[in-house]
Amino acid sequence: MTPAWELQGLMVRHGGVPALRGAGLTASAGEVVGVLGPNGSGKTTLLRAGLGLQTTQAGTAALAGRRLDTIPESQRARLVGYLPQERRVGWNLASLEIAALGAPDLPPVQAREVGAAMLGRVGLSGFEARGVLEMSGGERAKVLLARLLATRAPLLVADEPAAGLDPDAQLLTLELLRAEAARGAAVVVTLHDLTLAARFCDRLVVLVDGRVAAEGGPADALAPEVLRSVFGLEGALVETPMGPVVSARRVS
Repeated sequence: MTPAWELQGLMVRHGGVPALRGAGLTASAGEVVGVLGPNGSGKTTLLRAGLGLQTTQAGTAALAGRRLDTIPESQRARLVGYLPQERRVGWNLASLEIAALGAPDLPPVQAREVGAAMLGRVGLSGFEARGVLEMSGGERAKVLLARLLATRAPLLVADEPAAGLDPDAQLLTLELLRAEAARGAAVVVTLHDLTLAARFCDRLVVLVDGRVAAEGGPADALAPEVLRSVFGLEGALVETPMGPVVSARRVS
């Protein structure tokens, strides 16, 4: 099966400093791929480079088997939905209008219908007319998640979608993305919470210093030696009745 997203050997420099050193990943329909790593390891750069939002010095990116640089931007929007880490919104638009922006392929009335349905999925029914600048940070994050879901794209890419949210909202966010994979989408997320990553992701890609340090299922990608060498943690991934948990302490 052709991957929904395939990144190979990406090289990126920021101000002359290497940010990616040959990193890559693949994501196929029906799976959730988590991208992990310490701050500055290249997670956001990998996503942006793989979507054509960051200049690369080497490597290739493909959407649905087609080289990214051969796909017009209008077509890319139908192949991938992207939720950036930055949640700042410049205008106090109604949440419904923001959510409907995720469906530019539909007539305005239908786009708003899809936007309303997605606001309902994220728990914001009744907030359709509320301006996003009048909302809490967590509510605004949910509106932007609704916009991502409204794309109905075969590939969904979310950069730190759980950051800054309360535990209930974190679980809701990842459950919704997991549901999108169940419907057949490929989902790629960056995360800092290792336990959430192990619980919701099928595969993990661990970055350090712009390189892939480990890749595979949670048990392999978060093996004790990876926890120690990449994250400075002494511990292991432990199976519990509630699901996998990373039980670890900082290496002294």
